[in-house]
Amino acid sequence: MMSYIKINAAYHNIRSKNWLNIAVILTRYLIGFAFIPSGLKKIMGVRFTQIPVDNPIGFFFEALYRSGMYWNFIGWAQVLAALLLMTQRFATLGAVFFFFIVSNIWVITISLGFTGTWVITSLMLLAVAMLLTWDFHKLKYIFYADNYTPQTKPVSYPTYNNTWVITGFILFTWSMAGLLLMESMHPSGKLLPGAWLAGILLIVLVGFYSDRKKTKK
Repeated sequence: MMSYIKINAAYHNIRSKNWLNIAVILTRYLIGFAFIPSGLKKIMGVRFTQIPVDNPIGFFFEALYRSGMYWNFIGWAQVLAALLLMTQRFATLGAVFFFFIVSNIWVITISLGFTGTWVITSLMLLAVAMLLTWDFHKLKYIFYADNYTPQTKPVSYPTYNNTWVITGFILFTWSMAGLLLMESMHPSGKLLPGAWLAGILLIVLVGFYSDRKKTKK
């Protein structure tokens, strides 16, 4: 019992550290953003790669692409996971979604022998596993018996405030709008992508400023 209390106290102490909460917010933004370009391509019915079908990797992706509705479904699932993660408010659900999607991608990259890609997917899988551990205080109840009634106390952690919720929605909307615009215009220069990336950075910086200003009050 004492060990359980000590673990809970240590967990609460870690969750209460502002700099760790900022790191988690950035991780949610980063891995959520990573799903948007590939997910959007699938939703629009665009091929993800131009690798020829005589290559096992190209054959696999071509089969997925030709499945039609399933190709679109994967895209919608990726974008939904990104939205849930980036909003912060529903980040735990987004992490669960993301875990099952990225674990599937991880197995594919290893099975088909993707050169170097398995390293990226492994890091993404590790990151989302850490996010699930971060939110274990909510997920732990699924392991309890059906008739268990938890006794909880209200806790307010730094990640859960309106500043990051609003920032997440704006960031997701800006990311989607910019990608759709660039996909439709096919810009040859770097002006539009540069402005889009600058906008993403500005949104995050404004979020930091607003959160810091609110914290000081």
